[in-house]
Amino acid sequence: MKLGIVGLPNVGKTTLFNALTHAQAAATTYAFTSAESNRGVVAVPDPRLDGLHEVLETPRKVNATIDLVDIAGLAEGASRGEGLGNRFLADIRGVDAVAHVVRTFHNPEVAHVSERLDPRDDVDLVETELVLSDAELVERRLDKTRKAARGGDKAAQRELEVLEALHASLLEGALARQFARAVEDEPLFRELALVSDRPVLFVLNIDDDQQAATALADHASFVEWARGRGDQVVAVAARLEAELADLEPEEAAEFRAELGADEAGTLDVVLRACYEVLGYITFFTGDFRSSESRAWQLPRGWTAKQAAGRIHSDIEHGFVRAQVVRVDDLIELGSFHAAREKALLRTEGKDYVVQDGDVINFMHTG
Repeated sequence: MKLGIVGLPNVGKTTLFNALTHAQAAATTYAFTSAESNRGVVAVPDPRLDGLHEVLETPRKVNATIDLVDIAGLAEGASRGEGLGNRFLADIRGVDAVAHVVRTFHNPEVAHVSERLDPRDDVDLVETELVLSDAELVERRLDKTRKAARGGDKAAQRELEVLEALHASLLEGALARQFARAVEDEPLFRELALVSDRPVLFVLNIDDDQQAATALADHASFVEWARGRGDQVVAVAARLEAELADLEPEEAAEFRAELGADEAGTLDVVLRACYEVLGYITFFTGDFRSSESRAWQLPRGWTAKQAAGRIHSDIEHGFVRAQVVRVDDLIELGSFHAAREKALLRTEGKDYVVQDGDVINFMHTG
């Protein structure tokens, strides 16, 4: 899973990146001073994996991870190459989802691209540039498709119909992901890799002394608008979280309690929201014979056979059956044997739809 952190200059993208990765990338206070995208990998905390590792006594545990790209700040005119627009648009095409950081914190020492803090205006500015960039890309594709369609190519004629409707929608200001499409057209959209076709998580970057719940209430109209179109919204004090990330867990917890910072504004909440945006779940592998307990990411709705392919293609191809138990049950009972005696360890076939929190042992040939 690759997540792109985007937003206007000086909204706290790099600070959030630092908090998530402990990478200490340089944060700046003036627009266009971060010319390179920062990249890092963050392990997704999961107490269930910790419990599984302890119960199974495996030599090591392996968390699921998210690849992060802190993409250079976007500005008005980026679709025409202004500022760092070309780099921004190239980087964002390579991510699976977008964490759009929106500034709500007050700091006169950190310049803002506009005279006032207005989350909706800032989002509109960024998304306008994304849509304009997509419109230009679709227009170039249209020129090529029209030539093939005039030659009688049936597939090209169908593509032309879709692209013309899509281009008109983009010119009206709609995001690519808001464009209704048929299932058979999905390969075309994957090939286009439109930047406004990515699922979005809005991250309100709030003041250090503000509660996340209070911030969301203060910006209720923005939250309602975003969630109304299917987007997730969280609030986090990125600068505070970046400072806490440098502390030992116990020390950070004490400091958080002293400040009265609520759990709703923690980095774990941001990471869980990333999963929700992408529609991902977590399943686990490991038993007493394994060298590790591991958490795996999986799109919601995937089957046991597809989950086997996450581990290795040979396991998917040789899939016979899966032994499945809920992670909470396994941790409580302490062993697969006990789970079997309680009839909580069950056998599932290749079409079983994996559920979040399943622990799976795959039986396979080869």
